[in-house]
Amino acid sequence: MERYNVQIDSFEGPLDLLLHLIHQAEVDIYNIPVATITEQYVQYVKTMQELELDTASEYLVMAATLLEIKSKMLIPGEADSEDEEYIEEEDPREELLSRLVEYKKYKEAAQQLKEKEEQGSSQFAKAPSVASDTAHTSKETELPENITLFDMLDAYEKLKKRIRYKSSKVTRIKADDISIEDRMSDILSFLHQHQGNSGFFELFPSYEKSHIVVTFLAILELMKNRQVTCVQTENFEEIVVHQTKEDLVSE
Repeated sequence: MERYNVQIDSFEGPLDLLLHLIHQAEVDIYNIPVATITEQYVQYVKTMQELELDTASEYLVMAATLLEIKSKMLIPGEADSEDEEYIEEEDPREELLSRLVEYKKYKEAAQQLKEKEEQGSSQFAKAPSVASDTAHTSKETELPENITLFDMLDAYEKLKKRIRYKSSKVTRIKADDISIEDRMSDILSFLHQHQGNSGFFELFPSYEKSHIVVTFLAILELMKNRQVTCVQTENFEEIVVHQTKEDLVSE
């Protein structure tokens, strides 16, 4: 299988992944538990490589940086009180923390500008005519795409855990007979038959590893093409996949 280049809105790189992990762990960004975050970060990178996603080199560089910081923090410091200020100044997390805080600030500013742009685009100088009512209603009912690539990877890991408990129900399907394009069509047909909505796990009829990978990549491709949107109402809840209104109309 070729390397798959995923480009989903609002995910740019390793700093996004770190912010995702910090938010998920509900910890203070100024007091990052490096050991835990490093372990989780490395697991994400391994999952991306398992799926043969196009893992950019900066993800691996960040993994090496985290491991280096972790090793430095494991080295015992001096117990003398006169050295405490020096040790604090030499906190190995300091440089990374500075980058994260700065990145978070610009990311939030960009999000605010995007929201203002969306608010402005929904305002009109006059009341909409009858002919434009359909388009206006369609825009209002469009589902927000609040899912990131790493949320999808979380769902993928949960799926693998479910498989371990349901191994006796595995359905065998030949990997060579499945393509991403075929699975995309199958998923859209399945959604259309279910009023355009489905739980994430329901889109995996087979627990064959190759079939799972192809299905997962097909969902990402549909997200990238904006043929489906994925919504998660609360953290750790199952992701719901919605076929977009435009795609339903085209059918």
